[in-house]
Formats: sequence, structure tokens, C-alpha cells
Amino acid sequence: MGASQETGFEPATGDGPPDPGPPEVRAGAVRTAFEGLLQIRRLTNTGHADPEGVPARWELHRPVRAVALALEAAGIPASAVGASGGTAATGYRVREGERFGTVRVEWDGPPGSGAAHDEEGALTGCVAVLRRLGWTALLYRGPRRRRFLEVEPPSGAGRAEPG
Repeated sequence: MGASQETGFEPATGDGPPDPGPPEVRAGAVRTAFEGLLQIRRLTNTGHADPEGVPARWELHRPVRAVALALEAAGIPASAVGASGGTAATGYRVREGERFGTVRVEWDGPPGSGAAHDEEGALTGCVAVLRRLGWTALLYRGPRRRRFLEVEPPSGAGRAEPG
């Protein structure tokens, strides 16, 4: 039994190990999880013209998980953390944003990987994926001129309450 079968599926946030298991097994698990997300949207967003194009209420309670799943399902690589605790792979990194209910997406990589050089294009690709799925994603430049995304539910979506 694989780790994902023992503990349930977790989308790659960029803070996990570089090797989440056999690629074909991981790809199948991601496909299944993403199809489940779309099915939840179809069943719960019946009042919308495009139910799959609006985050479901449960996504608003787990925005890091929902955003990470969307990016992984789109085939965008996730960053990873090696045994030494340093960044071991170039890709997206998803974590809670500064404001409640928001998510921050960065493009990270090991020293010398060129991640900083590639981040604008890579994050722009992330924006396209997230906007298609109904998220509001804005590209910012932060400290040391590194870019990042701030992702939040669309205006009018019932935000989850803290606590």
C-alpha cells in the first residue's frame, strides 16, 4: 500500500519530498482528485452558469489544498524540499497568504536553478490555470524583487470565516 493510500491524497504544495512516488501512480491520484473537485463543483454550484468555473464552498475552507491541486492537475511542476531541508526542485510553492482566505504562490528552486529568472513566465502560467477555475490571481513583486501570486476567491464568493 502506498503512502497516498494509507494517509489519503495530498496535493503537492512544493514543501514535500522530491519524489512523491511512481509518476504513473501519482498522475492517476491527481486525476482522480481533480475530477472529484470538478464533480463537487458541478453538484454544489448549480446556481452558476458555469458550475465548474467557480470554487466550491469547501475549497474556500481549504484554499491551499484547492490551489495546489489545480496547479498539479494542470501539469505545472511543484517545488520540493530535500533531505537537508533545502529546496530540491524548481516549481510552484503554495502556502497560506497574509490575509485570511488567501493563498500565496511562489516560483522556487535550488540555488543556481534559474527559478528567479523564470518566475514571471511560470507564475503567469499559474494565473491562467487559476483564473480558468474561477480564482482571482494577481501577480506582485515582493522583497528582493521576487514575484509571487496572491490568490483569493472571486468577489461575491462566500468566504470561509476564520476560526
